[in-house]
Amino acid sequence: MVARYVVSPKGGRRAHPDITSALRAAAARGRPAVIEIAPGRYDEALTVHGEIRLAAIDGPGSEVVNRPRGTVLDTFGSVRVHGLVLTGRDADVVACHAGTLTLEHTQIRADHGVGVHAKPDTSVTLRDSVVLHGRTLFAGSVGLVERCRFTDAADNAVAVIEGADVSVRDNWIGGSRIHGVRVSEARAEVVRCELTGTGRAAVIADARAELAVTGCTITATHAEGVMFIEQSRGSVDDTRVTDAEHGIAVASGADPVVRRCILTGCRDTGINVQTSGRGRFEDCEVHDAGNVAVLSTTGGAPEVHGCRISGGNVGIAVTEAARGRFTRVGIADLTGPGLRVWDGSGAVFEQVRVERCPLGLDSRGDGGTKTTVSDTGFRDFDLGAVSVLGQSRVTLKGVTAERGVLGFGVGEDAQLLVDDCRVGAVSAGGAIGFGNGRLVARSLTVTGSGAFGLCGTDSAYLDVANSEFTDCAAAGARFADESGGRLVDCSVNGTQGAAVQDNGRVELVSLRTSLPVVQQTAPQVERPPVIVNNFYGPVFNAAVHGAQLAWNNGNVIQQQTDEDGSSP
Repeated sequence: MVARYVVSPKGGRRAHPDITSALRAAAARGRPAVIEIAPGRYDEALTVHGEIRLAAIDGPGSEVVNRPRGTVLDTFGSVRVHGLVLTGRDADVVACHAGTLTLEHTQIRADHGVGVHAKPDTSVTLRDSVVLHGRTLFAGSVGLVERCRFTDAADNAVAVIEGADVSVRDNWIGGSRIHGVRVSEARAEVVRCELTGTGRAAVIADARAELAVTGCTITATHAEGVMFIEQSRGSVDDTRVTDAEHGIAVASGADPVVRRCILTGCRDTGINVQTSGRGRFEDCEVHDAGNVAVLSTTGGAPEVHGCRISGGNVGIAVTEAARGRFTRVGIADLTGPGLRVWDGSGAVFEQVRVERCPLGLDSRGDGGTKTTVSDTGFRDFDLGAVSVLGQSRVTLKGVTAERGVLGFGVGEDAQLLVDDCRVGAVSAGGAIGFGNGRLVARSLTVTGSGAFGLCGTDSAYLDVANSEFTDCAAAGARFADESGGRLVDCSVNGTQGAAVQDNGRVELVSLRTSLPVVQQTAPQVERPPVIVNNFYGPVFNAAVHGAQLAWNNGNVIQQQTDEDGSSP
């Protein structure tokens, strides 16, 4: 049988004047007890042992247990608290030392301290409650936090550490100075929560933690929406992040799985993978990212599948010795390039669609910068579909470029390999090599160029075979300056322009065309006269004619001949 005790500061028949006296009476009987507390303010510290329920008589909020300094409630046993207001500072306001603790419809105010502390080997449930300012800490414990409100935590609103296992469900977390939920060397799930205004990442997993985030809404965070670092694992599903610095970030060896998330208006990046971070991102959307929608940098290596990117600056960027594989990605309406691979990075793009961007692929860097693009389409580009610069290397296979200025361009000391690709409706040209760039193309088709189909300038080298150039306004192929190469088994079709403008440095093998091949010779450049300056000879201050000069000789014989041929 459960014993019942009543506490009232006004006294009354069989009523205890304070909570502590009621707890002493319950402990003396050693039976499960319910202590009902009348409205009032109780300035005391409570230590509860055994199976005890503390409940407010008149409902939540009217019974305040306060202590200016130190802990308000210490529990050992099986304790339930319903409807109380617990206020303290500079310590753990509520501490569960052993057993289980359930807090329901309870308000905890912790100034400069921890609101609720679940210590190792305990189990704490926090339900339909409010925590102001303080942190809720699970250390080596088990916990459930549901339908609670965490406001203006001076630290992390909820911290799960040291092997704890906690479920955080249907909560509102706002204004935390650090994180909304931090999981460190522990396990947690965060489900259907709303987080806003955190000073750092709204949800973070570190130190090999396991974190599962599902159906959450994250807004206006000063840093990341969700972050995995330090070899953490886990998942993020069906979560929306708006107005974060970075939507979802992965670093230092972490490897989460992210599915069906929407990242909107992130001030820097939507997805950010760096410093050996990995991760698999499936069916996500990134809209209006301030800098880069998907960034892999400084050793990052994500896999991105079935994602959509729209608005913002750069679509996908792989930089600073990073890697990445990107499949079935749609990119549209950017102010910068759809794809970027720089500085010793490597990327593979498959079944990608880039539309209405100034530049499709921007590749530049040293010889370790390598990109493979297959079964991909670039459409409605303001500048070029593919640009390859520096010493970088790009391979295109089954790529289509339509409606833009220039199809494929390779320059400086870069290399571009093209296989079974098509370029159409471009105003400047299909493919160009310039600088010392090298272009190797097989089965390239260019149709409807407003100028040339193929062009080499400067000292570029173009090796093109089994290719077709149709309806190019100026020429099917043009070789200028010191560029060279060969055309093997190619055809040039149309009714205007030349088949080839040949500078004498291109080898034509089995060219099929009805258009003329125009031989171009380099213009003769008049060389300037050679002027030799000797600063050890005589100085003349007026015009001198018919003079013979000698110097640096050991012996000199001077002879003058008059106009009549005689010598003086």
